[in-house]
This record gives sequence, structure tokens and C-alpha cells, in this order.
Amino acid sequence: MEPVNAESLVNRFNGSVEEQYGTLAYDTALSTLLAVLLYVLLKVSLDGIRQWRARISVLVVGSGPIGLTAALVAVRTGKVLKLTVLDERYRSALLCRPQQIALDPRSVRFLLNLGVDFDNMEGCWHNEHFFTKIGVFQEYLLSILERKKQKVDVKVRLGTKFSEEYLRKMFREERPRVIIVADGSCGDSCSVLGISADYIVESCRAYGANATIERLDQRQVPTPEIRAHSLYFDLSAYGINTVKEPRNSSQPAVKPGFHLKIYGTFRNRYMALACTSDADSKMMHFLRHTANPSVMKNIFHQSFNAYKTDIEPRLSDVTLHHMQCSRMLFEIMLSHRRVSAAYIEGDHVAVTVEGEAARVLNFDTGCGVNLGMRGLESLGMLIYRTATALDQNDVFEALLAKIQHSKHVAETFRQTGLSSEMFE
Repeated sequence: MEPVNAESLVNRFNGSVEEQYGTLAYDTALSTLLAVLLYVLLKVSLDGIRQWRARISVLVVGSGPIGLTAALVAVRTGKVLKLTVLDERYRSALLCRPQQIALDPRSVRFLLNLGVDFDNMEGCWHNEHFFTKIGVFQEYLLSILERKKQKVDVKVRLGTKFSEEYLRKMFREERPRVIIVADGSCGDSCSVLGISADYIVESCRAYGANATIERLDQRQVPTPEIRAHSLYFDLSAYGINTVKEPRNSSQPAVKPGFHLKIYGTFRNRYMALACTSDADSKMMHFLRHTANPSVMKNIFHQSFNAYKTDIEPRLSDVTLHHMQCSRMLFEIMLSHRRVSAAYIEGDHVAVTVEGEAARVLNFDTGCGVNLGMRGLESLGMLIYRTATALDQNDVFEALLAKIQHSKHVAETFRQTGLSSEMFE
């Protein structure tokens, strides 16, 4: 029998222990990894189920074009359990508005994605723009919301004013998680909610004037807009030499250019006259400071007769009293709220302000609805993120993103909006 080597036994023992420890460490690491993977999969699944089942209550204050479109955006998110649309106007006053709106290609694409079928709406197309009456547009959106009642609890309460009393009563019964304020520049819903009324006022670096004509003998039929550019007006009768003298005698004389837009129905015709602040001239200076109210009226009178459609009657001296217009050129300004979204902490409610309630242009170009429509492009994400938020921080981040988008809309329009809507 051979003698046992103690050192060999020790090495064997140590090797066996190391192998056992290695196997144990491997099994432990594998078990930990599997536990982590199982936890992650379970959490992702539970989060997915929670987000899929998440539903909130939404209140829309104002049932104008922006308010009703906002309601449609909310329904399309699939995260709304109950939707309430509120307006102090009754249905007859709401749907009989004679103004015409022009939806640009960007707004048309946005509405198409919401399920709006323009082929089934009264109006007309021109250069990829869609023209219709505000009342027709609102009635169509109301009909869509009526059809959505099968999937979402939709309540349209017309003739009901949003007040502090209504707010207290609503919060006692069932408070909404999101309130969308779209009651226009004259609405007071923001003050009821305690949102600051401070505005940032910025110049669009342009000057303009508006005119309106109401002719009761004409039809309320939507018509494509008419544009005319580089217009020259002879104001020599008022003692104004409108040709700008060149700095260099070798350069030709420069005539100031104005841009004209005629839009609206045949009964309610609107005109917008604008020029950039770069077009400095004696004419523009005179029209900005004239005290003679007949100057602008004569300019609009002549412009309408020169560029109207062939099938509508001319304006004569007898019918001129039907026209109302600006007394002089004024600076075109864009105002937008400093606070366009807020969080009511005690009641855990997210508030966003849309349309004219958030942004107001003091110059009607016939595209006012489009500016508000662009603000709604981020509304769906706000509602989705609010519905699926885990805590207040998630809601705050969603509101911050909405505020940044609102600022971007205002800044972009201030820089390029008039160029695309009037000057091009």
C-alpha cells in the first residue's frame, strides 16, 4: 500500500471546494439574472396593462372651432373615459356664425388624421386650402362627437357658463384630470381657474388694415380667397407723392408694395391689406398717421372692385356705406400668454389654454383658426402622458412640453406666419 501524500489530498480538497464555489456563484448569478429579467418583464407587462387601461376625465371649455377640435383630439387619444364640452352659447347662436375660415394644408392634414372627411362638409377647395363657414365646421365636428358616444361618455352642455360655482360643483361630483380652455380672447375661464392673464406682446414687423362688407342681398356661400401683391395706390389727390425717391439717381424709383387678401362668403366679405415694415415710404407713413377716415375706405373700395370675383357686383358710392374698415394702418402684433399651461396642485388637475385664449393676432388675415389649430398638435401627447403618469413629476414634464410647443408656435408664426399667409 502506497503512502498517502498529504499535499496531494489538500490540493484535491481545495480544487473540489473551488469547483463547488464556482458552481454556486454561477447558479447564484444565473438565478439573480433570471429574477431581474422576470421582474423587468413583469413590470413592463404591468406598466403596459396600466397604460392600456388608463382613462381620465377631460373638460373642454368653449365649443368654437378650436374647442371642438380639441375635444376630437381628446377622444382620438383613447385615454378619455368621460368628455364634457361646455359653452355658454346655445346651439342656434353657435352654428349661425357667418364668418368663413380658411384651413391651410397643414391644418387639413391634421384634421384628416382626426377622421374629418372634407368631402362630406359644405365648402370649397382652392390651392390645397379648404374654405367653409365656421358654423358648418362646428356642426360637422359636433356630429362626429355624437357618434363617439358609443365608445366614450361624451356630454355637450350648451347654454352653460363656466364659473366658480360650476367649478366647485363639478369638483364635488367628479373632477377632471385635464381642463382645456378654448373660450376665445374675451373668455374669463382662465381667471376662474386662477391662471395669470399676462401676455407677451411682440411685433410681426408689418403694418395692416382690415375691412368688412355685409351685403344682405348676396348668398352665404364659401368662396376661395383672392390675393393680390405689390399693389400701388395713387394718393396724389391727397397731396402725397407715393413714389419713393431713390438714393442714387441711377436707380429707378421704388413704389411701395402692399398685399391684399379678399375672403369670406359672398354676403360677408372681408379684406386685409398689409405691408412689411421694410417697405418704408411716404405712402406708408401717411397711411399710418392720416386723420382722414375716407382714405382707407377709398383704398378698400377701389381694391375690392379691381380684384373681386367676376360674378359678384361692384361696390358703388351708394353701397359704400355697407363697408366698415380701419381708419389707418396699424402695427400688426401677436400676443400670447406667458402661462399657457398650469397645474392645480390641490385638485390635481392639468390645465392647457388653446386658440385665441392663448394667442391673439390683432390683424385678421382669415387664418386665425390655423394659428390655434397648430397649438393642438401637441394636445394628444399631453392627454396621453397625463393619463398614464405615475406621479406629479410626470404631469409636470408633460405640461412643460406643452408650454414649449406653445411658445414655438407663437415664435414661428411671428417670424414667418404673415409671410406664408399674406405676402407669398
